[in-house]
Amino acid sequence: MAKQRWKALLLVVAILIGFASLYITNSLVQDLSHEERKKIELWAEAIREISHISNMADSSQNFTIVFEVLQNNTTVPVLLTDENDNILSYRNIKPSKLETKEGAEKMLAQMKSSKEPIVVTLIDGSKNIVYYKDSTTLVKLTYYPYVQLIVIILFILVSYYAFSHSRKAEQNRVWVGLAKETAHQLGTPTSSLLAWLELIRQSDTDPELVAHFEKDISRLEKVVDRFSKIGSTPSLKTLDIVATISSTVEYIRNRISSKIQLVINFDQTESILVPVNETLFEWVIENIIRNSVDAIQSSGEVSVSIVDNTQVVFIDITDTGKGIPRSHFKTVFQPGYTTKSRGWGLGLTLSKRIIEVYHNGKLFVNGSEIDKGTTFRIVLRKSHA
Repeated sequence: MAKQRWKALLLVVAILIGFASLYITNSLVQDLSHEERKKIELWAEAIREISHISNMADSSQNFTIVFEVLQNNTTVPVLLTDENDNILSYRNIKPSKLETKEGAEKMLAQMKSSKEPIVVTLIDGSKNIVYYKDSTTLVKLTYYPYVQLIVIILFILVSYYAFSHSRKAEQNRVWVGLAKETAHQLGTPTSSLLAWLELIRQSDTDPELVAHFEKDISRLEKVVDRFSKIGSTPSLKTLDIVATISSTVEYIRNRISSKIQLVINFDQTESILVPVNETLFEWVIENIIRNSVDAIQSSGEVSVSIVDNTQVVFIDITDTGKGIPRSHFKTVFQPGYTTKSRGWGLGLTLSKRIIEVYHNGKLFVNGSEIDKGTTFRIVLRKSHA
Protein backbone atom coordinates (compact mmCIF):
# COMPACT_ATOMS: atom_id res chain seq x y z
CA MET A 1 0.00 0.00 0.00
CA ALA A 2 2.87 2.37 0.78
CA LYS A 3 4.29 1.72 -2.68
CA GLN A 4 0.94 2.49 -4.30
CA ARG A 5 0.63 5.74 -2.34
CA TRP A 6 4.15 6.71 -3.41
CA LYS A 7 3.23 6.13 -7.05
CA ALA A 8 0.03 8.14 -6.71
CA LEU A 9 1.83 11.01 -4.98
CA LEU A 10 4.50 11.07 -7.69
CA LEU A 11 1.83 11.17 -10.39
CA VAL A 12 -0.12 13.97 -8.67
CA VAL A 13 3.05 16.07 -8.24
CA ALA A 14 3.91 15.60 -11.94
CA ILE A 15 0.39 16.62 -13.00
CA LEU A 16 0.42 19.69 -10.72
CA ILE A 17 3.84 20.78 -12.01
CA GLY A 18 2.68 20.25 -15.59
CA PHE A 19 -0.54 22.23 -15.20
CA ALA A 20 1.18 25.01 -13.26
CA SER A 21 3.81 25.29 -15.99
CA LEU A 22 1.14 25.32 -18.71
CA TYR A 23 -0.90 27.98 -16.88
CA ILE A 24 2.05 30.30 -16.22
CA THR A 25 3.48 29.92 -19.71
CA ASN A 26 0.10 30.43 -21.38
CA SER A 27 -0.34 33.63 -19.35
CA LEU A 28 3.07 34.83 -20.54
CA VAL A 29 2.21 33.89 -24.13
CA GLN A 30 -1.02 35.89 -23.93
CA ASP A 31 0.80 38.92 -22.54
CA LEU A 32 3.53 38.75 -25.19
CA SER A 33 0.93 38.24 -27.89
CA HIS A 34 -0.80 41.48 -26.80
CA GLU A 35 2.56 43.28 -26.80
CA GLU A 36 3.33 42.06 -30.31
CA ARG A 37 -0.11 43.21 -31.45
CA LYS A 38 0.62 46.68 -30.07
CA LYS A 39 4.00 46.66 -31.80
CA ILE A 40 2.40 45.84 -35.15
CA GLU A 41 -0.30 48.46 -34.61
CA LEU A 42 2.47 50.98 -33.99
CA TRP A 43 4.23 49.71 -37.13
CA ALA A 44 0.98 50.21 -39.10
CA GLU A 45 0.64 53.71 -37.66
CA ALA A 46 4.17 54.45 -38.86
CA ILE A 47 3.15 53.36 -42.37
CA ARG A 48 0.17 55.69 -42.16
CA GLU A 49 2.34 58.60 -41.01
CA ILE A 50 4.78 58.10 -43.88
CA SER A 51 1.89 58.36 -46.33
CA HIS A 52 1.16 61.82 -44.87
CA ILE A 53 4.70 63.09 -45.48
CA SER A 54 4.52 65.31 -48.54
CA ASN A 55 8.19 66.18 -48.89
CA MET A 56 10.84 63.73 -47.69
CA ALA A 57 13.49 66.44 -47.98
CA ASP A 58 11.55 68.90 -45.86
CA SER A 59 13.48 69.10 -42.59
CA SER A 60 10.54 70.70 -40.84
CA GLN A 61 8.70 67.38 -41.05
CA ASN A 62 10.08 65.16 -38.28
CA PHE A 63 9.77 61.60 -39.62
CA THR A 64 12.96 60.20 -37.99
CA ILE A 65 10.95 58.51 -35.22
CA VAL A 66 8.61 57.01 -37.80
CA PHE A 67 11.49 55.34 -39.64
CA GLU A 68 12.95 54.19 -36.33
CA VAL A 69 9.67 52.46 -35.48
CA LEU A 70 9.74 50.68 -38.82
CA GLN A 71 13.35 49.57 -38.34
CA ASN A 72 12.91 48.42 -34.73
CA ASN A 73 10.64 45.52 -35.61
CA THR A 74 13.28 42.77 -35.78
CA THR A 75 11.27 39.79 -34.50
CA VAL A 76 7.66 39.76 -35.73
CA PRO A 77 7.13 38.51 -39.31
CA VAL A 78 5.09 41.13 -41.23
CA LEU A 79 3.65 41.45 -44.75
CA LEU A 80 2.35 44.75 -46.16
CA THR A 81 -0.07 44.40 -49.07
CA ASP A 82 -2.44 46.58 -51.02
CA GLU A 83 -6.16 46.03 -51.22
CA ASN A 84 -5.62 43.38 -53.92
CA ASP A 85 -3.18 41.37 -51.77
CA ASN A 86 -0.19 42.41 -53.80
CA ILE A 87 2.85 42.32 -51.51
CA LEU A 88 4.38 45.77 -51.13
CA SER A 89 7.00 45.05 -48.45
CA TYR A 90 7.86 42.65 -45.66
CA ARG A 91 9.89 42.34 -42.46
CA ASN A 92 11.53 39.36 -40.72
CA ILE A 93 10.67 36.90 -43.48
CA LYS A 94 13.28 35.02 -45.49
CA PRO A 95 13.31 36.40 -49.06
CA SER A 96 13.53 32.85 -50.41
CA LYS A 97 10.00 32.17 -49.17
CA LEU A 98 8.63 34.98 -51.35
CA GLU A 99 10.70 34.45 -54.51
CA THR A 100 8.02 32.43 -56.28
CA LYS A 101 4.33 33.18 -56.70
CA GLU A 102 3.41 29.90 -54.96
CA GLY A 103 5.68 30.70 -52.03
CA ALA A 104 4.28 34.21 -51.66
CA GLU A 105 0.68 32.95 -51.79
CA LYS A 106 1.47 30.28 -49.21
CA MET A 107 3.08 32.79 -46.85
CA LEU A 108 0.16 35.21 -47.30
CA ALA A 109 -2.32 32.41 -46.52
CA GLN A 110 -0.40 31.59 -43.34
CA MET A 111 -0.45 35.22 -42.29
CA LYS A 112 -4.19 35.51 -42.92
CA SER A 113 -4.97 32.45 -40.81
CA SER A 114 -2.59 33.43 -38.00
CA LYS A 115 -3.70 36.86 -36.74
CA GLU A 116 -6.36 39.45 -37.45
CA PRO A 117 -4.91 41.89 -40.02
CA ILE A 118 -4.59 45.63 -39.49
CA VAL A 119 -6.02 47.94 -42.17
CA VAL A 120 -4.06 51.18 -42.86
CA THR A 121 -5.94 54.01 -44.61
CA LEU A 122 -3.49 56.19 -46.55
CA ILE A 123 -3.74 59.95 -47.29
CA ASP A 124 -5.11 59.33 -50.79
CA GLY A 125 -7.91 57.14 -49.44
CA SER A 126 -6.41 53.83 -50.58
CA LYS A 127 -5.80 51.08 -48.10
CA ASN A 128 -2.85 48.90 -47.16
CA ILE A 129 -3.22 45.77 -45.10
CA VAL A 130 -0.71 44.58 -42.51
CA TYR A 131 -0.56 40.80 -41.97
CA TYR A 132 1.60 39.27 -39.25
CA LYS A 133 2.12 36.15 -37.18
CA ASP A 134 3.75 35.23 -33.87
CA SER A 135 7.47 35.78 -33.55
CA THR A 136 9.84 32.80 -33.32
CA THR A 137 10.39 33.53 -29.62
CA LEU A 138 6.66 33.45 -28.91
CA VAL A 139 6.22 30.19 -30.85
CA LYS A 140 9.05 28.58 -28.86
CA LEU A 141 7.52 29.81 -25.62
CA THR A 142 4.16 28.30 -26.63
CA TYR A 143 5.68 24.84 -27.00
CA TYR A 144 8.03 25.16 -24.01
CA PRO A 145 5.59 23.89 -21.30
CA TYR A 146 4.82 20.77 -23.33
CA VAL A 147 8.53 20.05 -23.74
CA GLN A 148 8.97 20.70 -20.03
CA LEU A 149 6.11 18.33 -19.21
CA ILE A 150 7.68 15.59 -21.34
CA VAL A 151 11.02 16.11 -19.58
CA ILE A 152 9.30 15.88 -16.18
CA ILE A 153 7.50 12.67 -17.18
CA LEU A 154 10.74 11.14 -18.48
CA PHE A 155 12.52 12.14 -15.28
CA ILE A 156 9.80 10.54 -13.16
CA LEU A 157 9.86 7.36 -15.26
CA VAL A 158 13.65 7.09 -15.04
CA SER A 159 13.57 7.83 -11.30
CA TYR A 160 10.84 5.28 -10.73
CA TYR A 161 12.69 2.65 -12.77
CA ALA A 162 15.93 3.32 -10.89
CA PHE A 163 14.13 3.23 -7.53
CA SER A 164 12.27 0.00 -8.40
CA HIS A 165 15.42 -1.64 -9.75
CA SER A 166 17.37 -0.67 -6.63
CA ARG A 167 14.55 -1.84 -4.36
CA LYS A 168 14.20 -5.11 -6.22
CA ALA A 169 17.95 -5.71 -6.12
CA GLU A 170 17.93 -5.06 -2.38
CA GLN A 171 15.00 -7.48 -1.93
CA ASN A 172 16.86 -10.10 -3.94
CA ARG A 173 19.93 -9.75 -1.75
CA VAL A 174 17.78 -10.13 1.38
CA TRP A 175 16.01 -13.20 -0.02
CA VAL A 176 19.25 -14.83 -1.14
CA GLY A 177 20.91 -14.12 2.21
CA LEU A 178 17.89 -15.42 4.10
CA ALA A 179 17.70 -18.56 1.95
CA LYS A 180 21.41 -19.33 2.29
CA GLU A 181 21.30 -18.81 6.05
CA THR A 182 18.20 -21.02 6.33
CA ALA A 183 19.91 -23.78 4.33
CA HIS A 184 22.97 -23.47 6.57
CA GLN A 185 20.91 -23.59 9.78
CA LEU A 186 18.89 -26.60 8.62
CA GLY A 187 21.95 -28.48 7.41
CA THR A 188 23.31 -29.36 10.87
CA PRO A 189 20.12 -30.83 12.42
CA THR A 190 19.41 -32.68 9.15
CA SER A 191 22.80 -34.38 9.29
CA SER A 192 22.15 -35.24 12.90
CA LEU A 193 18.75 -36.74 12.04
CA LEU A 194 20.37 -38.90 9.37
CA ALA A 195 22.68 -40.32 12.02
CA TRP A 196 19.72 -40.99 14.32
CA LEU A 197 17.93 -42.70 11.44
CA GLU A 198 20.78 -45.20 11.13
CA LEU A 199 20.54 -45.98 14.86
CA ILE A 200 16.76 -46.42 14.63
CA ARG A 201 17.15 -48.83 11.70
CA GLN A 202 19.37 -51.03 13.89
CA SER A 203 16.75 -51.09 16.66
CA ASP A 204 13.50 -53.03 16.88
CA THR A 205 11.40 -50.03 15.80
CA ASP A 206 8.39 -50.73 13.55
CA PRO A 207 9.72 -50.72 9.94
CA GLU A 208 6.67 -48.71 8.79
CA LEU A 209 7.47 -45.94 11.27
CA VAL A 210 11.11 -46.01 10.14
CA ALA A 211 9.94 -45.64 6.51
CA HIS A 212 7.82 -42.60 7.38
CA PHE A 213 10.70 -41.10 9.36
CA GLU A 214 12.99 -41.68 6.39
CA LYS A 215 10.54 -39.95 4.03
CA ASP A 216 10.36 -36.88 6.26
CA ILE A 217 14.14 -36.66 6.56
CA SER A 218 14.39 -37.00 2.77
CA ARG A 219 11.88 -34.16 2.43
CA LEU A 220 13.89 -32.09 4.90
CA GLU A 221 17.03 -32.68 2.80
CA LYS A 222 15.07 -31.51 -0.22
CA VAL A 223 14.01 -28.35 1.63
CA VAL A 224 17.66 -27.61 2.46
CA ASP A 225 18.54 -28.16 -1.20
CA ARG A 226 15.76 -25.79 -2.29
CA PHE A 227 16.94 -22.96 -0.08
CA SER A 228 20.56 -23.47 -1.14
CA LYS A 229 19.57 -23.03 -4.80
CA ILE A 230 17.97 -19.59 -4.27
CA GLY A 231 20.27 -16.92 -5.67
CA SER A 232 22.11 -19.22 -8.08
CA THR A 233 21.09 -20.31 -11.55
CA PRO A 234 19.76 -23.85 -11.24
CA SER A 235 20.28 -26.42 -13.97
CA LEU A 236 17.21 -27.55 -15.89
CA LYS A 237 16.71 -31.15 -16.97
CA THR A 238 14.02 -32.54 -19.22
CA LEU A 239 11.71 -34.47 -16.90
CA ASP A 240 8.26 -35.97 -16.92
CA ILE A 241 6.28 -33.33 -15.04
CA VAL A 242 3.24 -35.62 -14.82
CA ALA A 243 5.18 -37.99 -12.59
CA THR A 244 6.75 -35.10 -10.64
CA ILE A 245 3.39 -33.44 -9.95
CA SER A 246 1.75 -36.76 -9.09
CA SER A 247 4.38 -37.61 -6.46
CA THR A 248 4.16 -34.10 -4.94
CA VAL A 249 0.36 -34.33 -4.74
CA GLU A 250 0.56 -37.73 -3.06
CA TYR A 251 3.05 -36.43 -0.51
CA ILE A 252 0.82 -33.47 0.40
CA ARG A 253 -2.37 -35.60 0.41
CA ASN A 254 -1.18 -37.46 3.51
CA ARG A 255 -0.36 -34.22 5.33
CA ILE A 256 -3.52 -32.17 5.00
CA SER A 257 -6.94 -32.35 6.66
CA SER A 258 -9.13 -35.30 5.67
CA LYS A 259 -11.94 -32.78 5.08
CA ILE A 260 -10.10 -31.40 2.05
CA GLN A 261 -10.04 -33.51 -1.10
CA LEU A 262 -6.97 -33.32 -3.31
CA VAL A 263 -8.09 -34.28 -6.83
CA ILE A 264 -5.92 -35.14 -9.83
CA ASN A 265 -7.59 -34.14 -13.13
CA PHE A 266 -5.05 -35.55 -15.55
CA ASP A 267 -3.93 -38.90 -16.92
CA GLN A 268 -1.14 -40.11 -14.64
CA THR A 269 0.00 -42.63 -17.27
CA GLU A 270 0.70 -39.83 -19.76
CA SER A 271 4.24 -38.48 -20.13
CA ILE A 272 4.89 -34.76 -20.70
CA LEU A 273 8.55 -33.82 -20.96
CA VAL A 274 9.49 -30.31 -19.88
CA PRO A 275 12.87 -28.78 -18.90
CA VAL A 276 12.63 -28.05 -15.16
CA ASN A 277 14.65 -28.09 -12.01
CA GLU A 278 12.84 -30.86 -10.17
CA THR A 279 13.67 -29.68 -6.65
CA LEU A 280 12.45 -26.11 -7.23
CA PHE A 281 9.49 -27.10 -9.40
CA GLU A 282 8.20 -29.46 -6.70
CA TRP A 283 8.52 -26.58 -4.25
CA VAL A 284 6.30 -24.40 -6.44
CA ILE A 285 3.59 -27.06 -6.75
CA GLU A 286 3.73 -27.68 -3.01
CA ASN A 287 3.55 -23.94 -2.21
CA ILE A 288 0.53 -23.32 -4.42
CA ILE A 289 -1.36 -26.39 -3.19
CA ARG A 290 -0.72 -25.47 0.45
CA ASN A 291 -1.85 -21.90 -0.32
CA SER A 292 -5.04 -23.32 -1.84
CA VAL A 293 -5.60 -25.55 1.17
CA ASP A 294 -5.20 -22.54 3.50
CA ALA A 295 -7.83 -20.66 1.45
CA ILE A 296 -10.44 -23.30 2.27
CA GLN A 297 -12.21 -22.47 5.55
CA SER A 298 -13.20 -25.97 6.67
CA SER A 299 -13.93 -28.50 3.95
CA GLY A 300 -13.53 -28.32 0.21
CA GLU A 301 -11.54 -29.44 -2.78
CA VAL A 302 -8.23 -28.66 -4.46
CA SER A 303 -7.82 -29.99 -8.00
CA VAL A 304 -4.75 -30.14 -10.21
CA SER A 305 -4.98 -30.34 -14.01
CA ILE A 306 -2.43 -30.42 -16.82
CA VAL A 307 -3.12 -29.34 -20.42
CA ASP A 308 -0.48 -30.21 -23.01
CA ASN A 309 -0.32 -27.69 -25.86
CA THR A 310 2.05 -27.69 -28.81
CA GLN A 311 4.75 -25.46 -27.33
CA VAL A 312 3.64 -24.91 -23.74
CA VAL A 313 2.06 -26.77 -20.85
CA PHE A 314 -0.69 -25.31 -18.66
CA ILE A 315 -0.83 -26.46 -15.04
CA ASP A 316 -3.96 -25.28 -13.19
CA ILE A 317 -4.42 -25.57 -9.43
CA THR A 318 -8.01 -24.77 -8.43
CA ASP A 319 -9.53 -24.55 -4.96
CA THR A 320 -13.01 -24.01 -3.57
CA GLY A 321 -11.79 -21.45 -1.05
CA LYS A 322 -12.71 -17.89 -0.16
CA GLY A 323 -11.43 -16.38 -3.42
CA ILE A 324 -9.25 -13.37 -4.21
CA PRO A 325 -10.53 -9.89 -5.18
CA ARG A 326 -9.54 -8.95 -8.74
CA SER A 327 -7.61 -5.96 -7.38
CA HIS A 328 -5.33 -8.40 -5.51
CA PHE A 329 -4.52 -10.70 -8.45
CA LYS A 330 -1.00 -9.24 -8.64
CA THR A 331 -0.68 -8.22 -5.00
CA VAL A 332 -0.75 -11.84 -3.79
CA PHE A 333 2.69 -12.35 -5.35
CA GLN A 334 4.26 -9.43 -3.50
CA PRO A 335 6.57 -10.15 -0.54
CA GLY A 336 4.79 -10.04 2.79
CA TYR A 337 1.28 -10.49 1.40
CA THR A 338 -0.60 -13.03 3.52
CA THR A 339 -4.08 -13.50 4.95
CA LYS A 340 -2.80 -15.78 7.72
CA SER A 341 -1.87 -14.68 11.21
CA ARG A 342 1.41 -16.56 10.90
CA GLY A 343 3.96 -16.72 8.11
CA TRP A 344 6.12 -14.32 6.13
CA GLY A 345 4.04 -14.24 2.95
CA LEU A 346 6.94 -15.37 0.75
CA GLY A 347 5.57 -18.66 -0.64
CA LEU A 348 3.85 -17.27 -3.75
CA THR A 349 6.58 -14.66 -4.21
CA LEU A 350 9.30 -17.31 -4.35
CA SER A 351 7.11 -19.54 -6.52
CA LYS A 352 6.64 -16.78 -9.08
CA ARG A 353 10.37 -16.05 -9.07
CA ILE A 354 11.20 -19.74 -9.58
CA ILE A 355 8.79 -20.13 -12.49
CA GLU A 356 9.41 -16.82 -14.28
CA VAL A 357 13.12 -16.19 -13.60
CA TYR A 358 14.52 -19.73 -13.51
CA HIS A 359 12.10 -21.54 -15.85
CA ASN A 360 11.18 -18.67 -18.22
CA GLY A 361 7.50 -19.42 -17.63
CA LYS A 362 4.49 -17.64 -16.15
CA LEU A 363 2.62 -17.90 -12.85
CA PHE A 364 -0.55 -15.88 -12.32
CA VAL A 365 -4.10 -15.94 -10.97
CA ASN A 366 -6.11 -17.25 -13.91
CA GLY A 367 -9.45 -16.55 -12.27
CA SER A 368 -11.16 -16.14 -8.92
CA GLU A 369 -14.61 -15.56 -7.43
CA ILE A 370 -15.27 -14.50 -3.87
CA ASP A 371 -16.52 -17.44 -1.75
CA LYS A 372 -16.28 -19.77 -4.76
CA GLY A 373 -12.59 -20.35 -5.34
CA THR A 374 -9.40 -19.48 -7.19
CA THR A 375 -7.35 -20.93 -10.03
CA PHE A 376 -3.59 -20.43 -10.21
CA ARG A 377 -2.03 -21.16 -13.60
CA ILE A 378 1.56 -22.13 -14.38
CA VAL A 379 2.71 -21.88 -18.00
CA LEU A 380 5.90 -23.76 -18.89
CA ARG A 381 7.71 -23.92 -22.21
CA LYS A 382 8.40 -27.39 -23.55
CA SER A 383 11.85 -26.38 -24.78
CA HIS A 384 14.75 -24.33 -23.45
CA ALA A 385 14.31 -21.67 -26.18
